[in-house]
Amino acid sequence: MSATEVAGLSTTFNSGRDGPPDLRLLHYNDVYHVETNSADPVGGTPRFQTLVNYYRNHSKFAGLPELLTFFSGDAFNPSLESTVTKGRHMVPFLNRAGTNVACVGNHDLDFGIAQFRHLRSQCKFPWLLANVLDPTLGEGVSLAGCEKTCMLVSSNGIKIGVIGLGEREWLATINSLPPNLIYKSASETAKELVPALREQGAEIVIAITHQREPNDNKLANNLPEGLVDIILGGHDHYYLHNIINGVHVLRSGTDFRQFSYIEAWRRKGGPGWEFTITRRDVVRSIPEDPSTVHLVEKLTSSLQAKLQKPIGYTATPLDGRFSTVRTGESNLGNFVCDLMRFYHGADCGLMAAGTIRGDQVYPPGVLRVKDILNCFPFEDPVVVIKITGLALRGALENGVSQLPALEGRFPQVSNIRFAFSTLKPRGSRVLWAKVGGDELDDQKMYTVATRGYMARGKDGFSTLLVQSEGGSAEEVVSEEDGLLISTILRQYFLSLKVLGKWHRFSRSLHRHWEGVHQQLHCDGWIRSPSAQSVTPNVKSTTTARSPSPTPSFHYVARRRLAGPAKNIRAASPSVDDDSEGNLMDTESDSEAEILSRPRTYITKLATSPDDADHREHLARQVLRRWRQKVGLNDAKVQTVGDAQDDKFPPWTRVIAPKLEDRIIRAD
Repeated sequence: MSATEVAGLSTTFNSGRDGPPDLRLLHYNDVYHVETNSADPVGGTPRFQTLVNYYRNHSKFAGLPELLTFFSGDAFNPSLESTVTKGRHMVPFLNRAGTNVACVGNHDLDFGIAQFRHLRSQCKFPWLLANVLDPTLGEGVSLAGCEKTCMLVSSNGIKIGVIGLGEREWLATINSLPPNLIYKSASETAKELVPALREQGAEIVIAITHQREPNDNKLANNLPEGLVDIILGGHDHYYLHNIINGVHVLRSGTDFRQFSYIEAWRRKGGPGWEFTITRRDVVRSIPEDPSTVHLVEKLTSSLQAKLQKPIGYTATPLDGRFSTVRTGESNLGNFVCDLMRFYHGADCGLMAAGTIRGDQVYPPGVLRVKDILNCFPFEDPVVVIKITGLALRGALENGVSQLPALEGRFPQVSNIRFAFSTLKPRGSRVLWAKVGGDELDDQKMYTVATRGYMARGKDGFSTLLVQSEGGSAEEVVSEEDGLLISTILRQYFLSLKVLGKWHRFSRSLHRHWEGVHQQLHCDGWIRSPSAQSVTPNVKSTTTARSPSPTPSFHYVARRRLAGPAKNIRAASPSVDDDSEGNLMDTESDSEAEILSRPRTYITKLATSPDDADHREHLARQVLRRWRQKVGLNDAKVQTVGDAQDDKFPPWTRVIAPKLEDRIIRAD
């Protein structure tokens, strides 16, 4: 037998039934990285697709019902790729997997409702969420206008009712959601909606959820017998199967490294269904699907061009040298810690200096996407924890304990000021500390924005260890619900743009970032763009200027959207996907960058109408016509070499982080 048939295969639950099944299902959840990992199960979409193709097309399954595929949410973030693509790169892979229906996950909403709706429109399957309602869209309308339920019809005519359910906890952690959402109990929602599916002829009802294991178990316990036949869950990143109150509750791993193949039979002599569940680990011995390998290569090559795109502009040098960030205060550390704190509304921010990996000074001028990803490459998200002042003091002590060694544990901070002396013994080096101008109170509880890495006690930060890892810190925003630093930075710089702003930067994100800007830039950390069209100059030596007030934002009125759930006949989506030809969106936030950037970043020769040189040529034509239309003289356009120190680019507001004596060395 081939590796495709047997490698990584194990039986999770055996019903004891044999003979042809009445239904064949595939379930997966929480996928982020399309490339292969380093250790088994290596995952990766090419090997995952090989196994999907096997269950869909192998002669062993000839004459059996066609495969139906269920996805339990979280695909569009977080990953380094999504930082660039805003989740768009995942759509072809979800479609290729033959996904028939999905439940919305928290990270699918990280780039706002508008972007999620756009991504959903590119998918060949519905996204469900029945128990989170947005009253601004109409009475009883689900968040983002998602459907609540759908009806699949198997190739042998069996009707499968599906309901999508989410949990309350992760809703509270997403800053990009509309206000005044209504959360309804998952079990009560199922009791309300499932009978209608049964009346429409559903012989089996499947709940696809994005909830923690305890909430899925609670759902199963609270449901009347026979209401739902199986719960296919997500949100947790491990494989687990239980039977609760007679209901199978399954979660199928993470990141294309595992999935479940399920065969189902009508129960003999009575209502209900029996399931045989097989776990598949996507291991290295499984061959890669060649067409999916090509798709991954296409994605990575597209990313290389995207990484060169200007994303922001700094008026002051950003000091990310190890010799700076691992021994004292850094304006780059101040900037990122403040951003983490204000993004989540925490009392303070704390980041190990090892988070900053650039080891260089970023000069005044353009900041590119690659600068963000190279400087902040780690894929553990920002979290928020609640700890005592004593625990916070312990974290500061740990941060300065290894000096003079350039250890990554040295703390960069926000809304914290402290003094330390390396002449003191380790554990007693912090001389004093303040939070928000007040003396640090050992008994008081503080909310701290930090990295998930530190909340797991790494680098000696044992006082930050969260309860789920055996510590005492309360998790306000967990790793599962947090965003990567690189994602927060990209959203931030997009929110600063005045030209070429991402047109799917949703109203909720606007509202959130307006609040962040009002706090973050109150001390002159933001500069207005130049009134003239000036091409950014990376080698500029811009000096500090007087701050400009934070501009206001204007919102477009909401449109009311409504629509009943649809009946969808199951079909195996075609492997050929026209949208795969363009893995990256044609984003409005890229146009001003193309028009104002220097050409030095182009790394390959023009070979087709789709490459960077050709796009730039077209963009310059558009710019020329626009300038003629609005009456601007081409002579006024300055070249890269003519850029003056007192001019900023016209396409974005400009950051100017500074030192504020947050960290005082008293040796």
